[in-house]
Amino acid sequence: MAMQTVESATAADEAAVVAVITLAFSTDPAARWTWPAPQRYLEYFPPFIKAFGGRAFARGGAHRADDYAGAALWLPPGVHPDEEGIDAVMERSVPENLRKDGDALFEQMARFHPREPLWYLPLIGVDPARHGRGYGAALLKHGLIACDRDGTAAYLESTNPKNIPLYERHGFELLGTIQAGTSPPLFPMLRRPVPA
Repeated sequence: MAMQTVESATAADEAAVVAVITLAFSTDPAARWTWPAPQRYLEYFPPFIKAFGGRAFARGGAHRADDYAGAALWLPPGVHPDEEGIDAVMERSVPENLRKDGDALFEQMARFHPREPLWYLPLIGVDPARHGRGYGAALLKHGLIACDRDGTAAYLESTNPKNIPLYERHGFELLGTIQAGTSPPLFPMLRRPVPA
């Protein structure tokens, strides 16, 4: 398999990064439970990406793989998703009956989220047309360099059970299952730093 190149993404890359993550999540169980209609998904998932992981661009945690084959948005210790932005997207785009389950899901996510300083990976994805070429692994490896260098844990919630083995290969351990009402399950995972 060819070597994959991963580079930092800047604000100038934001539109392309959001586009590839939108493609990557087009069949994701949680994303499509939230926005099952294609038009609504395409309209509302990009602003959700910006609220959930967009602070990564200003904090050095946004990464992109070769020609936007994939991207990852890591939030460094002390940086959190834009909760007001997330609430605004959910309020205007998700029916009330799903919003109740979604709110319960976010509450459970908050309970599982470790309190210690860590790198949080809210979003990582690869263009479906480029799956199976090592881009997801390359993006994970690149992001985990800072965790190991700084002796800091990494945390994520896998929204697709098919991705759990990839995360486990990179040292993440499953902490449990998050599920509310009609939602699909989410899988919180933690990785302790690997000493050099």
